[in-house]
Amino acid sequence: MLIDDYQLKRFERIYAQYKMLYEDPDNCSPMIIVDVSVDGLPTWEERLADPLIMLKAELDTLRPHLEIGDDCVPTVRVQFGTAQIPAAFGCELAIPTNSLPAAKTHVIKSSKDVYKMKKPTLNAGWYGKLKEYTEVFLENLSISIHIQHPDVQSPFNNAHLIRGNDILLDFYDDPDAVDALLDLVTDYMVDLIPYLKQMIGGDKEWFFDWGALWKGTARISNCSVHMISPELYKKHVLPQDIRLMRAIGGGRVHYCGTSDKVIDEFFNIDEISGLDYDGKYHDLWDLSERAPKRLALLQYVDIKSPVGQRLIAGDWPKKRNIIITTSAASIEEGKEIFIKLKSSSNG
Repeated sequence: MLIDDYQLKRFERIYAQYKMLYEDPDNCSPMIIVDVSVDGLPTWEERLADPLIMLKAELDTLRPHLEIGDDCVPTVRVQFGTAQIPAAFGCELAIPTNSLPAAKTHVIKSSKDVYKMKKPTLNAGWYGKLKEYTEVFLENLSISIHIQHPDVQSPFNNAHLIRGNDILLDFYDDPDAVDALLDLVTDYMVDLIPYLKQMIGGDKEWFFDWGALWKGTARISNCSVHMISPELYKKHVLPQDIRLMRAIGGGRVHYCGTSDKVIDEFFNIDEISGLDYDGKYHDLWDLSERAPKRLALLQYVDIKSPVGQRLIAGDWPKKRNIIITTSAASIEEGKEIFIKLKSSSNG
């Protein structure tokens, strides 16, 4: 894929606008990303078997954004799913039909087994293959297209996959073992994330994820936090999230659960620069009032929904450092949606 001079100049403006979300949040503008489905993509089995096939698929999904001219940055990603760290700890992975790898087994059968575990090497599990794919990507990409950070999940998401659902009982039956597992996983992530960052290259203070530019080095995904109380999160998991974020230089959080109290705990992590969440359970305007000024919010919005129509009508939150993602059925519809949202967001 060739990026012409017009697109290069446009991307430079977009990078500057993303950085304003964090450096000048009062005077920035909301960013808009419009996804369009791409037909004829290879299966995940094909992509997982050949790095060039995966790379072509990644570039094919990027092309609609270039045609629409939205705020999506030019990035691709080596896609190996959510269980890469559990695989490094010894979990067996399964590859469902036309899907990404997922954890099939849990290596800790008893809570006490955690005390026998050792920290894996940086090339354990699928990380040797990740390095091979990343090298192929780098050899075949122009310098104008960047590689997104690999999926590392979070201390608790990874601990949940390594132990299985029994970890939910361990919080009550053996909380010390939970803390020991979280501590071990966090230790590994503290070592792994800078290694991955060096592997993919790029600015040490910024990273690419979900089509946007974020301050920090990585995203942590706290999906499994939905299964525990805010009190358990605060006591056992939050200290590890804080330790990880401080060690790696900050980043952002993904949360697809329902608890507002947990989100308020996320806001207490000074090193977090952004949060994406499920708009079905959390209100954009309410979160905009509660979120720290330094923190950017990302929400998917169905443009035909009440929230989408409210934004189109110009009723935006006072908070300016917001990223809205949406979808369109075609390039032409995508252009129209992008123009409407961009215009309404700027008054």
